[in-house]
Amino acid sequence: MELSKKTTILFPPELHDRLSAIAAQKGISLGELVRSACERHYASLTSETRLTAVRKLAALNLPVGTPRQMKAESVPPSEEIA
Repeated sequence: MELSKKTTILFPPELHDRLSAIAAQKGISLGELVRSACERHYASLTSETRLTAVRKLAALNLPVGTPRQMKAESVPPSEEIA
C-alpha cells in the first residue's frame, strides 16, 4: 500500500495508550492499526454494496422453521445441561 497522504490525529491520553498497547500486541504500528480500523469501518463497503448483499440474502429460499422450532433444535433441554 502506498502511503502518500499525511493526517494528524489527536487522541486523549487514555485512548492513545490503549491503541498503542493493542498495536504492540498485534505487532503493528499505531498508524497501521488506525488505517486498518478505518478501512474496515468506512471504506470497505458502500451503501450500494450493502444493499445488494441484503437483497441477495432476502432472495434466498432456505428451509427455516419457526422461532420455537429453531430454539428446540439449537438449545438442549435443561436436564441435558450439567
